[in-house]
Amino acid sequence: MNRADLTALTVKPDATVRAAIEAIDRSRRQIALVVDDTGRLVATVTDGDVRRGILRGVDLDGPVSQVMHTAPTTVTEGAPDAETRALIRARKLHHVPVLDAEGRPVDLATVEDLFGVTPKSTRVILMAGGLGTRLRPLTETIPKPMIDVGGRPLLEQIIGVFADQGFWRISISVNYRREMVQEHFGDGSAFGVSIDYIEEDRALGTAGALSLLKERPDEPFIVMNGDLLVSLQFSELLAFHREKRADGTLVVREYEQQVPYGVVRAEDGLMTGIEEKPVARHFVNGGIYVLSPRALDHVREGEPLDMPTLLTRLRDAGGRVGVYPLRDYWRDIGRIDDLEAARSDFEDIFRG
Repeated sequence: MNRADLTALTVKPDATVRAAIEAIDRSRRQIALVVDDTGRLVATVTDGDVRRGILRGVDLDGPVSQVMHTAPTTVTEGAPDAETRALIRARKLHHVPVLDAEGRPVDLATVEDLFGVTPKSTRVILMAGGLGTRLRPLTETIPKPMIDVGGRPLLEQIIGVFADQGFWRISISVNYRREMVQEHFGDGSAFGVSIDYIEEDRALGTAGALSLLKERPDEPFIVMNGDLLVSLQFSELLAFHREKRADGTLVVREYEQQVPYGVVRAEDGLMTGIEEKPVARHFVNGGIYVLSPRALDHVREGEPLDMPTLLTRLRDAGGRVGVYPLRDYWRDIGRIDDLEAARSDFEDIFRG
């Protein structure tokens, strides 16, 4: 970034929290750099730091020292991009200040620059409140989305897929053992995203939970079950939704079912043909959806509602419901054998 952009996101140690917020908003980089009178970096302030401070009751007109992080991760000017990318991945960072030999900021290395990812404003809502009864006894002590896949909780892997594609506004619907999810992810800053929570006191279903949204989205948003492992390019799904001018879009998978017998066809008591062990192909619900804001007009507050019912309501009301066939990797981790298959596939699909 150029010098003017870098200056826009810097504040002095005696600045107020409010001034840091203004620098964050002004630069649109989700970070402010705190520098001393010699220009050396002494701390950073991120959106997450500010949110945590507000929750603690910090006065916005108080000193920025109340919220700043005094031991930020940095890289030295001239460091190879490969090393910086590895650092960002390992520490789940969104940006890293680049310092000269004297410790003065000269650049800001970001996920966008290093990985070619453009931040997207699209809201992502992950449904993670189910009981996971088919995965017992594993889910007797932890919620299903927190089960380990690839060395991390499944929900963390899902969030990582979105973050790697530039989606950073994440809402998680929680119910069963919600505290485990909330304690692990917090506000999402440690994972390079911003997370808030939809707290269900009773099961409302994949669509009913949307009635608890604190803020109505103003553009199409993604809803996805929190027990899926997918390699879908979500920007392509959103482009399809807009191209179809849809009120809702349903991601589907092709499912094959072979009849184990010869199928006899007859008419007026006479055989017209025999097909040996035919294969029937169907599109099945993939548990991933895009909804336009107007779809929420069909969600009643506090009403248990699943997503297929909502999409049917949309269609019956004259709305357009798109069907997006998925060709990428998809695994619904609903049973023990699904979990074992996902763990086996993980290295090849997501690290291969």
